[in-house]
Amino acid sequence: MQLNEIKGIGPKTISILNKIGIYEVSDFVTYYPYRYELITRSNLDLALDGDKVIVDGIIETIPTVAFFGRKKNSMRFLLNTKSKQVQIVIYNRAYLKRNLLPGKSVVIIGKYDKKHQKIVASELRFGNIKKDTIERVYHLVEGLSRKQFSEYVDIALTFPFEVTDYVPDVLNEKYNLLDKYTAIKEIHHPTNPKLLNEARKKLIYEELFCYMLKVGYLKKNRKQSDGIKKDAHKKEVDEFINSLPFKLTKDQLTSIESIMDDMKSEYQMNRLLQGDVGSGKTIVAVVCMYINYLNGYQSALMAPTEILAEQHFKSFTKLFHNYGINIALLTGSMKTRERKKVLKDILDGKTDMIIGTHALISDDVIYNNLGLVITDEQHRFGVHQRTNLMNKGLKPDMLSMSATPIPRTYALTVYGDMDISNIETMPSGRKKIKTTIKSEKEITDVLNSMYDELKKKHQIYVIAPLIEDLEDTNKNDVNTVYENMQKAFGKKYNLGYLHGKMKQQEKDTVMNNFKKGDIDILVSTTVIEVGVDVQNATMIVIFNAEQFGLATLHQLRGRVGRNDLDSYCILISNQEKERLQILVNSNNGFVISEEDFKMRGSGDLFGLKQSGDMIFKIADLKRDFKTLTMAKKDSDWFLDNFNLEDYKDIYELLSEDKKYVS
Repeated sequence: MQLNEIKGIGPKTISILNKIGIYEVSDFVTYYPYRYELITRSNLDLALDGDKVIVDGIIETIPTVAFFGRKKNSMRFLLNTKSKQVQIVIYNRAYLKRNLLPGKSVVIIGKYDKKHQKIVASELRFGNIKKDTIERVYHLVEGLSRKQFSEYVDIALTFPFEVTDYVPDVLNEKYNLLDKYTAIKEIHHPTNPKLLNEARKKLIYEELFCYMLKVGYLKKNRKQSDGIKKDAHKKEVDEFINSLPFKLTKDQLTSIESIMDDMKSEYQMNRLLQGDVGSGKTIVAVVCMYINYLNGYQSALMAPTEILAEQHFKSFTKLFHNYGINIALLTGSMKTRERKKVLKDILDGKTDMIIGTHALISDDVIYNNLGLVITDEQHRFGVHQRTNLMNKGLKPDMLSMSATPIPRTYALTVYGDMDISNIETMPSGRKKIKTTIKSEKEITDVLNSMYDELKKKHQIYVIAPLIEDLEDTNKNDVNTVYENMQKAFGKKYNLGYLHGKMKQQEKDTVMNNFKKGDIDILVSTTVIEVGVDVQNATMIVIFNAEQFGLATLHQLRGRVGRNDLDSYCILISNQEKERLQILVNSNNGFVISEEDFKMRGSGDLFGLKQSGDMIFKIADLKRDFKTLTMAKKDSDWFLDNFNLEDYKDIYELLSEDKKYVS
């Protein structure tokens, strides 16, 4: 059934729903809530200052609206809750004013200011609280309200829907799992806490079982499939390594040895190279591509952004300038004539190494003899993006690189289809980045430290957690931070700002201006996290540091200290100082990721909401790690002891990923 068959869903809503993976009505059914809220009326007489409260009442006064900043506003009115009158403050919802008439009943959810008898509302609903209810909370995007989305789910559940239970009967019986149909009904409309837990247990196990089944199937197939057997050309490779202007670390050399062994084998290489920020993964990729070139094959390196692709292109060209190797850059913003020339040279085999972005997997890119595929920051690419690139070669070797190391135990499970190399030793000459924690009251000290770096003609990153402040969240947004920095430094220094809603071309222009030194202070969200190398940047200031995982903070910190200058990271936070102290004490990404995983779970480690391969609808790798290890054991047992063709649904599920190994 199509989405437009549901009343109220038009083209605009369809495009928003598509963003969260909903393309037809049945997709609502398997879009699970991530938490539940008990909606029950709060007693304000018992509530403490700062408590989250839920109250209902009658609007007493016509709301007043005040405008401030860039497109910001606050609205205030009095609410009679029967027991007392409270002032309601709600931010950036001025459009509701015409509906907030005196005498109307509303429900307010927000933070209670006991001293001023005020509630700062995060949510407002019309009507009143009739009885205690368990309310579902779904991960949504801008343009979808919780009420609206819940109604769509309820409509979808009224239609007959089929569900495929991917857990074999033998395992359903072993763990006494609910049938999937009941589990889905229960997950959206809980009958009681016990049955809800049973539903979650079933759906989490099924999701992790399917994931581990795919991982095991891919590894099994790869070990049985023929790859391209290559010569290591050890003499030439050693000469190349010895000619480098720096000495490789022990871990870099060990990684290269492992890659050589993979490339010499008759199987496809599928290796993950994990290394801390600045540990030297790129030079390992360079050596890998050189071995591939010596064997007469083309290599493709896919980077997540054009800036990073251009950065790699320049460094590769410099390293290979005496070797007669033809290197091409392929990005989405290239002019048509230039692109056609690059594509022709790739097809004709004139190009040996191709460095680019997603443009490398475009339909019009045809390789002559692709023998190696490398993805940089692999967690930014999904399985199918990497698969598409692999399919453009006969059976190319695959190397994935990640600067977001994850603990070994988890890596062996989650990346079970890949062999893993870790680079933990750092190149000599790198200075430790000095990390300090400051409260917002110490902002003058922070500004003075920034001024000291600017006087030395150094550059600074300033990071804010939000693009815009939609509520009174006490979090700093890019616009506000930019305005404050302009007041402090704008008369003497050039400032720029960057955030995820900007067009790619705009982002690239700002970043290039920063790299060239035309911008002294760059105010940004975390979009600067991946791989950008600005040698002259010596300080990064991060507002609301408690909002980020340790792994993300460590990645951000890695934007500075890319030279032999003293570099600094200032974490501004009034909270969680004990957790942030881990960053003050350690510069080791593997140690930090271990701590981050213990504290926050998997979401932050793999990018926002577990990007790339690990988009789970209901499972969480840290919380459900016992279930994950159980699912791995069960999936391995199942693959070893059962004929997949006897299990039609499972066979079809795995066949979707056959191209990944074929």
